[in-house]
Amino acid sequence: MSSLLSSYSDNEIEAGCDEAGRGCLAGPVVAAAVILPKDFKHPLLNDSKQLTEKQRNLLRPIIEQEAITWAVSVVDNEKIDKINILNASITAMHRALDQLKKEPTLLLIDGNRFHKYKDLPHHCMIKGDTRFLSIAAASVLAKTHRDEFMEQADKEYPQYFWKKNKGYPTKQHREAIKEYGITPLHRLSFNLIEKQMSFEL
Repeated sequence: MSSLLSSYSDNEIEAGCDEAGRGCLAGPVVAAAVILPKDFKHPLLNDSKQLTEKQRNLLRPIIEQEAITWAVSVVDNEKIDKINILNASITAMHRALDQLKKEPTLLLIDGNRFHKYKDLPHHCMIKGDTRFLSIAAASVLAKTHRDEFMEQADKEYPQYFWKKNKGYPTKQHREAIKEYGITPLHRLSFNLIEKQMSFEL
């Protein structure tokens, strides 16, 4: 059973926010904002990184159907190169919040950096997606929507193995960049072929 908390405060309408794809070499950063009912529970729901792809894909329609409101926003690689990945991640969160059909009164943000949104109070939380259901739900939506984007992109650029690595800096991805060069989806401001930066998923 999930040990995550359903809310930070009983009296607030809380939107959980998280992003996916900050560390990738290619593709967009994707953020989600989710307001869950206070009584929402699901035994599987946890930080998306701790779930299997199958579990995330199972949770996504449940979250989308049962959330009071949710939204996903994308900031592409060109914008990331212009404003840097931190600002792009926060911009994506703001855009997701803009789309919510109900106005939150409190924002729960995964991570340690955020720019104030409207006049709403917010709490930044390291590993927030392992603490609060709304942030975990946002992490699942951000991750699954981004993975879907990269799987589609893989059809156009199969030599980079994005279906498998989703644009992250695996050895296989870096070797493909060395062999085939870059695509219009690669982030030019990132270290695309620096060996010491590589890690295996």
